[in-house]
Amino acid sequence: MKVPMLDLVKEHAPYRAELQSAFDRVLDSGRFVLGPEVEAFEKEIAAWIGVPHAIGVSNGSDALLLALQAVGVGPGDEVICPTYTFFATAGAVARLGATPVFVDSAECCYNLRTDQVIAKIGPKTKAIIPVHLFGQCADMDPILEVAAKRGIPVIEDAAQALGAKDKGRQAGTMGTLGTFSFFPTKNLGALGEGGLVTTKDPALAEKIRKLRVHGAKQKYFHEMIGGNFRLHELQAAFLRVKLKHLDSALQKRRANAKRLIKELQDKWGAIFPVDSCICRGQKASGPERKPGTILLPFSCQSGEEDHTWNQFVIRVTGKGKRDALREKLASEGVQTEIYYPRAMHEQDCFSSTKEQFPVAEILCQETLALPFCGFIPRSADQLRP
Repeated sequence: MKVPMLDLVKEHAPYRAELQSAFDRVLDSGRFVLGPEVEAFEKEIAAWIGVPHAIGVSNGSDALLLALQAVGVGPGDEVICPTYTFFATAGAVARLGATPVFVDSAECCYNLRTDQVIAKIGPKTKAIIPVHLFGQCADMDPILEVAAKRGIPVIEDAAQALGAKDKGRQAGTMGTLGTFSFFPTKNLGALGEGGLVTTKDPALAEKIRKLRVHGAKQKYFHEMIGGNFRLHELQAAFLRVKLKHLDSALQKRRANAKRLIKELQDKWGAIFPVDSCICRGQKASGPERKPGTILLPFSCQSGEEDHTWNQFVIRVTGKGKRDALREKLASEGVQTEIYYPRAMHEQDCFSSTKEQFPVAEILCQETLALPFCGFIPRSADQLRP
């Protein structure tokens, strides 16, 4: 591809020597599991996020699983989450024998509809998982308010949103627990796998630390059933290097997003989907759309300095128009990605869910992630297959 979605070799080049030094440091230490690198990274990332407890774990999917297990989710329970999300959100719920209760997306920022979250709380609701999708925080205040009144834990799925903010509050600091992924494509990515759980609750933090090593605080003495969910020393060392560069990396992504929005407006006639946030179920208002209209990412809770742009996702209205554009761009050497081609309620493993989620279903047909690096849109002729 002439323009890849992400060039990790190019991204790591400026601090390659630092990464090599981190590798040598771990190799020379002879410590490879839960040693000084993990401990140091946990302190540094906790300070960066602004939360008292940060626990490094094996990956973002396991971070969700541990957070749910820590608040007692199990068979017979229900957990409310969006249907338009990566599989791990609902998968972690099902792995514990609980049932994911899906809600639709808002057409503004594509995060979950908060009015539907409130409406679906029932006697079996054990937790709520708002997902901060594509680097933008969900509308947290209504969720936090109702959860506090009902005594329901809120687990923020911030896998794509490290550094994102809602009204000045960092993602992963607002709910009962926050979960993060360090998959290599994330804005803070490991050179392999990694994840994180954050919390302000010292008791929950202690529980997570036990669960990640088979439920034991002292080796061979198991207080609960956990698993092997440890962050490796080598990945922690790499993450410590990349964390030092994260602020500048996010500033660059924000500048690139602002530039790309302007260019798409000028060259493709792109428009925003709505005039204002409709996360709480308000009636949508916005410009008329013809098939093939390009819809830009809309910022709701996040200002320009609060969105982290883990993905830059546009919409192409009209049946088949998104796929035609993707094929056209591919023929020109421009790589794109679809997040997500199928919502959770449409997956075979959750097919017993008969409810319809019209916005999520439309998003699966129309959304297309564009590359930040090196992509310069041309005139509207580029849109014609």
